[in-house]
Amino acid sequence: MSTAPERTGDGRRLKLLTIVTVLLLSALAFLAWSQPWGSLVLVAADSTSERVLEVPGSVAAPALSALGLAGLALAGALAIAGPVVRIVLGALEVLLGASVLWSGTGALTDPVAAGAAVVTTTTGVAGTSSVRALVEVGEQSPWPAVTVALGALMVVAGLVVIATVRRWPSAGRKYQAVTFQGADGRQSGDLADFFDDDPDAGPPHRTPATTARDAAVDSWDDLTRGTDPTRRAGSAHRETPVDSTSNDDHQTGRDR
Repeated sequence: MSTAPERTGDGRRLKLLTIVTVLLLSALAFLAWSQPWGSLVLVAADSTSERVLEVPGSVAAPALSALGLAGLALAGALAIAGPVVRIVLGALEVLLGASVLWSGTGALTDPVAAGAAVVTTTTGVAGTSSVRALVEVGEQSPWPAVTVALGALMVVAGLVVIATVRRWPSAGRKYQAVTFQGADGRQSGDLADFFDDDPDAGPPHRTPATTARDAAVDSWDDLTRGTDPTRRAGSAHRETPVDSTSNDDHQTGRDR
């Protein structure tokens, strides 16, 4: 039976691995946008001369740059997001992966349509049907197929984020903007704390070390907001003022 520290360690490794995977896939998608995806051969009317036109990824799949940058930003947000926001980010990662997959599939199945802009810039001929009459498909690079694979892996990564959201450790209080409160009055920034395996176990036991650590974090948050943390500590130990009226009545009764 695994202990709490072991589960926390597994959750941290899972979180790190997932975020690194999202970063790597997004970076590769951005790299694919900057690589050559293939070529189109411009055939002259007399078929005696040919001209090879290179089709870069920025023309074949222009949306890849924005999708890759969005994936990089999403990975950074995953590092500090709370459990509810992680689910939203996981769904966004699925959408990003589907978009990358669609971009790669279009260039892979129809290279002429993907590179039509290059032909139009060179010859001035517009329209997919007119371009098809002027060019032939030349040598193709593996980047369209790689992009399709990257998109599929990004979809899987987003689903992993959604499925494992409860196993990730909580983010620091500094980045947690939402606090949840249960029916028993418990408050927590992690929604998973309210889904205990044993409902009769009661509130979690807090050791003195944990309480002291939380107090130190609260004091640091007070300093960040510009508040003096000693005021709260001083007010907790302030003695209740003595009622002078009751003391005078007691003294008068004793004199009588």
